[in-house]
Amino acid sequence: MPAFVNPFRKHDVSDFQGVYTPLADFRRRSSADEPKDMKAGSLANEKKLDVSPDASNGYSTYTIDGLRAEIELDLVASGLDTSYDRKSRVINKAITDIGMGRYQWSLFALCGFGWLADNMWLQGVALTLPGLTQEFGPSETQVRYTTCAVFIGLCLGASFWGVASDVIGRRLAFNATLFIAGVFGLAVGGGSSWIGTCGLYAALGVGVGGNLPVDGALFLEFLPFASSGLLTALSVWWPLGQLIASLVAWGFLPTYKCATELESCNISPEPCCTRSQNQGWRYLNITLGAMTFVMFICRFFLFHLYESPKFLLSRGRQSEAVAAVHGIAYNNRRTTWLSEEVLNEIGGTAAVVEKQQLSTAEIVRRNLGKFSTQRIGPLFATKRLGLMTCLIWFCWTTIGMGYPLFNAFLPQYLANSNADQPTEARIVYRNYAITSIVGVPGSLIAYYTVNLKYIGRKGTIAISTLISGILIFCFTISADPTFQLVFTCFEAFFQNIMYGVLYAYTPEVFPAPNRGTATGIASCLNRIAGLCAPIVAVNAGQANPKAPIYASGGLLLAAFVAMCLFPIETKGKQSL
Repeated sequence: MPAFVNPFRKHDVSDFQGVYTPLADFRRRSSADEPKDMKAGSLANEKKLDVSPDASNGYSTYTIDGLRAEIELDLVASGLDTSYDRKSRVINKAITDIGMGRYQWSLFALCGFGWLADNMWLQGVALTLPGLTQEFGPSETQVRYTTCAVFIGLCLGASFWGVASDVIGRRLAFNATLFIAGVFGLAVGGGSSWIGTCGLYAALGVGVGGNLPVDGALFLEFLPFASSGLLTALSVWWPLGQLIASLVAWGFLPTYKCATELESCNISPEPCCTRSQNQGWRYLNITLGAMTFVMFICRFFLFHLYESPKFLLSRGRQSEAVAAVHGIAYNNRRTTWLSEEVLNEIGGTAAVVEKQQLSTAEIVRRNLGKFSTQRIGPLFATKRLGLMTCLIWFCWTTIGMGYPLFNAFLPQYLANSNADQPTEARIVYRNYAITSIVGVPGSLIAYYTVNLKYIGRKGTIAISTLISGILIFCFTISADPTFQLVFTCFEAFFQNIMYGVLYAYTPEVFPAPNRGTATGIASCLNRIAGLCAPIVAVNAGQANPKAPIYASGGLLLAAFVAMCLFPIETKGKQSL
């Protein structure tokens, strides 16, 4: 294939010569080589009736009957049985047999950009607040509504792009989210008023908010079953966003800012803080916007994303769906047995099956159906599962408010901790950058400790949350910058462990047919709580500047109590 391919080109199987192997000649790994999270002796394995072993190489041959048996079992578990559902599961099998390769690893990095951008802009806004106060005049508590504007955009973006990606396609949504974030990120640098800047941040949030739902769904659809755990590894990109924002801020904000004693020209006569004297926050946003736009360029021009085969199936574009799978095999230098004939054998042909595609209304209905009582009810089917559901949703809500109450306003806390004399800007942003660097290894440590004996998922997340809550309270003991630096570093480290495990643990504890509903509601509660955090910070902060910090620590300790009551440990166990 040429170095540059039209990003929206429609592909045909003829574009990928040499990747097709007839099903009868294809060889796949035997049951001994199945992923560890498949139950040994499970019904799914027992039903591979038509797979005959080849002792010479330890592999076994696929047949239509064996494939059909596996698909039938999957359909029983999901409760859906349409031509689309059958064919989408055939495609899942084909991608699993292709295996992990260059295409998925490239997609891992590009989807990681979305997670990086999400936290990078959350921290970027937090770092911008002092500059907005000096230039436009809102008080140090009122300016926190800027974060509220961002969370409004995030909530709208998460809701819109999640559904839109099922209507307009994953490929367009995947590229549009970072494009919108990059454009409005650059525009923020030209904000002429506080209200206007808040509006630009809200528009930016609409783009950034779509990254987690779209990127996660897209990445999962291209992952082989054995590598599905990599979805949780995307959280490693999260602390890198904070690190980048803090380093850029350290470079610009201490140098290009008004003198501390100067107030906004909107509320004070000259000498006052003018735009030309206060360019640091603008340079920060322009730089982050440019970085986001570069991420978009990497996605759009340097990597050719094939449209999701499942989306193509839902629109009745079966031949293109097969071509997309052939494209994955081509990029991974593998072969595939998938063909339209195999899909028709399992899911039926257009002549036999009257309706093989989903209308836009049906797609929207399926998305909204995730939140219906029919979907939510099974989450409370047993006392144990119902308790788990309530506790995990409670944790997502409390952490969703507790995290931004401390982290979204940390630069303000660091600058104003000394009542006698404000901390020097250079020291504030240096300490913030050091905190971000120390926090990065937390996500990596989490993936090691969750598999330790006697600790597991429950122990890791509970201990890290407890320590994070205690350290937040300790932050208020002294106004000494060095003292606060030590505690913010430890807090960032353990908080990243907490979030890393939370992202991995949540989908593991729920049954597969209702997993999307449970995690979707958890994410929604997290965003809504985050939206309320600035409101709490503004009103509580007026009475006592330390009140939002106390509230943050208390919320994390409440989450810790709930975690101690988790009835399910998923270490070493297969997902339901």
